[in-house]
Amino acid sequence: MQQDTARPSRFPLVFEVLVWVLYVGMYKYNAYLEDFTRTHKADNGFFPYFQLIPFVVVATVYVVPYYRWLLPLLLRRRRYTVLLVLLAVLYLWWSIKLNTTLAAGAFIPVAAPPVLTEFYQKLYQGGLAHPFRMGLGHSNINLLSLLLTDILAFSCVGFVRVAFEQEFHRRQIEKEHAALQLEQLKAQLQPHFLFNTLNSIYGLSLAGSPETPRFILLLSELMRYVLYDSGKERINLADEVTFLENYFELEQRKYEGARIQFTTTGADLGGRQVPPLLWLPLVENSFKHGRHHFSDDASVEATLTTAPGQLRFVVENDMLPSPPPASPRRSGGIGLENIKRRLQLYYPGTHELHLGEHNGRYRAELILHV
Repeated sequence: MQQDTARPSRFPLVFEVLVWVLYVGMYKYNAYLEDFTRTHKADNGFFPYFQLIPFVVVATVYVVPYYRWLLPLLLRRRRYTVLLVLLAVLYLWWSIKLNTTLAAGAFIPVAAPPVLTEFYQKLYQGGLAHPFRMGLGHSNINLLSLLLTDILAFSCVGFVRVAFEQEFHRRQIEKEHAALQLEQLKAQLQPHFLFNTLNSIYGLSLAGSPETPRFILLLSELMRYVLYDSGKERINLADEVTFLENYFELEQRKYEGARIQFTTTGADLGGRQVPPLLWLPLVENSFKHGRHHFSDDASVEATLTTAPGQLRFVVENDMLPSPPPASPRRSGGIGLENIKRRLQLYYPGTHELHLGEHNGRYRAELILHV
């Protein structure tokens, strides 16, 4: 199987950046700016006191462990009570004040313009003077209000990250499960094909047919394809067509009096890829139940038609009016179930499989919308 190159969605990261830019860089900046302008004359420029934005960002870093680590961890473990009590009450309640106080203290020496120095000093001194109260002393900043909006905004970020992470893991598990199913189907198909073909060689060897060497050569080519090339997830359509041509020639040499042929029509085969051995169960079913086993006046005819966006495969065979009395009961029946399961995995919702009988002929038609 080819290695899966799927990557997690970048939407959670984009959403996180937007929250920092729009919520922190604008909403929280405006909240601190309003508190500052109550006691100082506001700058009339665009984004007055733009230097507040770096302070607001630093004062908000306390939420990073919350939405990046603690929230996802507790959600994965389904610890919702701990999430509410431990995070919202114990961690976030005190972290926002501590973070804001430390950020104000760090910005006092580098306040620019200098008029912001007094503002940072009030925040810092208020935090030190009242360490057990939700407030910053002489400042009018409402930390409880900011805490609630912080929880709301960054909880959304955390939930989005967890949701996309779980969806990515779910899809990875589904792909791995589908890959295992496909490998099982291929492993089932290969010995089934070998069993049927070896029976044909056995019949020719008993009859001493001069076609036996050519028959063995064709079989070696078919088995090389089945054992080695079919291990790939996709194969060139031209290689699959060559395999079917060899298989039809092998059946024709086995029943020289019957008409057994495979043709292709339509656009060039180059560039297209299909799952290996996709049509083999339909062909084997026609070979197995066709009237050409007992009558030269019978045929097995298959056509592959290629068109833009579509592949159409049709195989028809003459049917026996009733099973011969001396004919031994045949085992098998796994082929058609195999192809139905593979179609669900490879072409979900983009394929049509029609099986039916009409005027003594059995017809299987598979249309792939690719």
